[in-house]
Amino acid sequence: MNIVRISILSLFFAALLFSCQQKPGGSDAEVSEAQAIEEVSATASDYAVNTSESQLMWVGFKPTGRHNGTIGIQDGSISVMNGDVVGGKFTIDMNQINVEDLEGEYKDKLTNHLRSDDFFSVEEHPIATFEITSVESYSSEVAANDSDDKMKLVVNDEEVDEYSIESPTHTISGNLMIRGETLNVTFPANVNINNGQVTAKAKFNIDRTKWGVNFREENGYEARAKDELIYDTVNVGFDITASAGEPTAMNN
Repeated sequence: MNIVRISILSLFFAALLFSCQQKPGGSDAEVSEAQAIEEVSATASDYAVNTSESQLMWVGFKPTGRHNGTIGIQDGSISVMNGDVVGGKFTIDMNQINVEDLEGEYKDKLTNHLRSDDFFSVEEHPIATFEITSVESYSSEVAANDSDDKMKLVVNDEEVDEYSIESPTHTISGNLMIRGETLNVTFPANVNINNGQVTAKAKFNIDRTKWGVNFREENGYEARAKDELIYDTVNVGFDITASAGEPTAMNN
């Protein structure tokens, strides 16, 4: 047996071992097929997203730890009518993937890997989008009946509660397009409208493989074994600020 085969087998058995360990869980977004976008009334007011004050965050997990960073929001707007959010669309610049927990060559290496075809294939799919399909009040009865553990993550047997949103006010559903694949996600969020400004915060988990974000199949058994060493769960968070006025231009 040559060294290459030993390396592949080692990765394979390591993948089997790690797949049996505790994986991140809780606060998962509900994922379904893409939904139709209802036309927003012409009487609704548009709030332009302030891209310098807004942020999209991500946290990826592996058996030995985690990495975190941000992705740039290119533009967006939120539609408000009668004091409620009734729609919105955001354009995400995948070229602005940033790794925050590493520095120097390690930061560059992971950033380039995330941009590659192994993950987000940024050269072919430079833009991701999120378009709201529905917004509902968050039920206090549901919130009261929810187990505390549902709103927390467990990583390597360590409870991590900073990856869940506190005091959700609304349940938001929207079509999330990543790498050319569009699925509908539903998650709790904290939304506030006050003094001509909308703020919205959320943190939830998605399975990256549902959007094809994984090692390419043509890379062979070794690549797929490596993929097993990275948890499918990715925690996504956003902190959006939008102000009344003309929305910024968006890609259709």
